[in-house]
Amino acid sequence: MRVVIVTESFPPDVNGVAHCAFQTARHLVERGHTPVVVAPATAAGTGPDAGAPCPVVRVPSLPLPGYPQVRVALPSRRVAAAIAEHRADLVHLASPFVLGVRGMTAAARLGIPAVAVYQTDLAGYARTYMGAGEAAAWRRIRSVHAAADLTLAPSSAARRDLDTHGVPRVKLWPRGVDTTRFRPDRRDETLRRALAPDGELIVGYVGRLAPEKQVELLAGARALPGVRLVVVGDGPSRPGLEESLPGAVFLGRRTGDQLARIFASLDVFVHTGPFETFCQTVQEAMASGVPVVAPAAGGPLDLVAHGRTGLLVPPRDADAVRDAVAALAADPALRDAYGAAGRVTVEGRTWDTVGDRLIGHYEDVLAARRPVVAA
Repeated sequence: MRVVIVTESFPPDVNGVAHCAFQTARHLVERGHTPVVVAPATAAGTGPDAGAPCPVVRVPSLPLPGYPQVRVALPSRRVAAAIAEHRADLVHLASPFVLGVRGMTAAARLGIPAVAVYQTDLAGYARTYMGAGEAAAWRRIRSVHAAADLTLAPSSAARRDLDTHGVPRVKLWPRGVDTTRFRPDRRDETLRRALAPDGELIVGYVGRLAPEKQVELLAGARALPGVRLVVVGDGPSRPGLEESLPGAVFLGRRTGDQLARIFASLDVFVHTGPFETFCQTVQEAMASGVPVVAPAAGGPLDLVAHGRTGLLVPPRDADAVRDAVAALAADPALRDAYGAAGRVTVEGRTWDTVGDRLIGHYEDVLAARRPVVAA
């Protein structure tokens, strides 16, 4: 199968869209298929993509104003050219909004089926950054995804949102987790002593530091006696968070095995953002054997079994976050039980497993496009 993956983000970017697109390309190659990736150019330009599992076509881009870590593709003929030159059987649109719309248009013009993967709560972002615009964001989402042969939602909550707003032909496709990289035995006592030299309970957040993540909700948990807050990630909110979370350890961006060591060395993982369509970091914490506190909204509703693998709290409630962390801080046996149950829960959610499910969705779309031959 020849597949063109048109994605709004790709490594070296560090985010859910980039990681999922990379894992999709890797899995397709391993299963004997032939993918090509089309993605915005990085800040460094359009040089070779070392480590990419397949060829990558970079489209000129500009940094998003106020958030330079995010690149937005400019109008370019490279998208349509890449799809045509690859002789694609199918176009995979990862979180389509700007570049993905051009991919959708090109696929339609060439008569090639398209599968759109919904990954970003753009309506929630509109509310966070503009205070309005949710209706306009949903109109955009609906128009883009309605043109696809199939839309894949990462969680039950995301699927309900898409159904509610009139997006047709939606199926569920969750995300995988690297259970070999993220595992409990990566816990590092030397690292723990460096992060919490007085033996404090280590509470961690991993993710972008941006307004929609609402990391400031960790203020109450940070102030609990005997707690050390560790924040991993970067973004436009970092300077303000360093001021509002005094005493917290800010490690910046971490990836790979280094990130896995940090995850496994936490005592509690807390995610604060209420706009997650999936929430990969929750899965990575669970794979690392760490109990989770997360908002009872979006993707975490599918991932966290309240009272078994972690605690779900009302969204945007700093007191609830603090109280959940305090409850876990007071009960080491409960932390161990939640962490062990979390690891068991995700052991079957590997990228190979969900990658095969994705290929099955591709095959269904291609079969639906084949002409019916009369008997």
